[in-house]
Amino acid sequence: MASRDLAESLLPVGGGAATATATATAHDEYDERAYDSDDKVSIAVSDSDSEDGGGGGGDAMPPALFVAQAVALLSARLGVATGKHLAELCREEYPPWATRALWAMTELALVGADIQEVIGSAIAIKILSAGTVPLWGGVVITAFDCFIFLFLENYGVRKLEAFFGVLIAVMAVSFAIMFGETKPSGKELLIGLVVPKLSSRTIKQAVGIVGCIIMPHNVFLHSALVQSRKIDTNKKSRVQEAVFYYNIESILALIVSFFINICVTTVFAKGFYGSEQADGIGLENAGQYLQQKYGTAFFPILYIWAIGLLASGQSSTITGTYAGQFVMGGFLNLRLKKWLRAMITRSFAIIPTMIVALFFDTEDPTMDILNEALNVLQSIQIPFALIPLITLVSKEQVMGSFVVGPITKVISWIVTVFLMLINGYLILSFYATEVRGALVRSSLCVVLAVYLAFIVYLIMRNTSLYSRLRSAMTKST
Repeated sequence: MASRDLAESLLPVGGGAATATATATAHDEYDERAYDSDDKVSIAVSDSDSEDGGGGGGDAMPPALFVAQAVALLSARLGVATGKHLAELCREEYPPWATRALWAMTELALVGADIQEVIGSAIAIKILSAGTVPLWGGVVITAFDCFIFLFLENYGVRKLEAFFGVLIAVMAVSFAIMFGETKPSGKELLIGLVVPKLSSRTIKQAVGIVGCIIMPHNVFLHSALVQSRKIDTNKKSRVQEAVFYYNIESILALIVSFFINICVTTVFAKGFYGSEQADGIGLENAGQYLQQKYGTAFFPILYIWAIGLLASGQSSTITGTYAGQFVMGGFLNLRLKKWLRAMITRSFAIIPTMIVALFFDTEDPTMDILNEALNVLQSIQIPFALIPLITLVSKEQVMGSFVVGPITKVISWIVTVFLMLINGYLILSFYATEVRGALVRSSLCVVLAVYLAFIVYLIMRNTSLYSRLRSAMTKST
């Protein structure tokens, strides 16, 4: 379980944030403060945002990484203390209509992440085949690789976990080699870690980075992965011991993830900050730029980049498949065979990805725009994972003696509200600058009203005010 849990926590290791933050840093103020942790090569989504000029969005990465790990710890605590995962508990806690709505939101985020995984893996395959396999061909190959991993699991979970370990090692070594080639300033790197910069014009990138690190479906997955070890929840000492060791695993995952992210962003920041190429760097051509800058006949950095990209994409594919099974089974109490569940989810991801691969070439910014939009999509789904999680870990009826304390509860709500405010800022900015036409504006207003109403319902449902209002409405009818 350790390797699989580590890989799941690493999932934000490069991609979405990976080249996303990296190229953003290359566009703007380098200062060699390239820490930007690029989490998520696993989704390999580089939203370079070349038209905006990037810049500084990656400064959101370190705090986002720590928030993601804190959420993982709460999720694991919930799973260990209750013996159930978050989706199952949501089905028990909320009425059917709310349960289905939460499921729909989580599935939407899951499909978005799956699209990113497919894109990153397809690009890596194209690079490794020296262009022999076109982008659409890589999409087709990636469409079926999750079934290979499910087949591997039939030979034992330990073998699958060992495969996870190999993928993580490949990622770490690949990006460490690139990092070593840049020879960054350790002093400036440390300054960038301690004193990050985030300008107002890069809020969209920052929100996207948050979305690709604190992935909603991973919140549900963390609480389910701890179920792979049988724990007697009636014995407090055994539960405490399990929580302790899961905390160690999560901290280890944070350290490895942080290391990989620093490597990726530093490479791009030092190599391309202030250069003419910066605005042209995107996910699909990032490898070529790296080769031009650092590569030689004896140091094929293009292929090192592609190997790391493919490894991270495949590790994310496996965990995405697992997350989908737990989400559907928990929310809907629907049991599907793993291959059928994987086929359904992957189909939703393949269709839009194939369209992009067929109709847009390497120089077209559509691929990067799609990745950025998917990161933002996942970010606005975050409340539908965090609010139920915090609600449940704060209930003594659910957690028993393992209910979180008042300080943890308050801090968790503050972070959640802060994330929602950031999302609100992004949505309002998008509405003011991008939305045109009365019909479109009106339709979006309706969608936003429903979105906000559901969030308010989830927050207020367990308050005394909600109970009084519901009682008053019942009496009036």
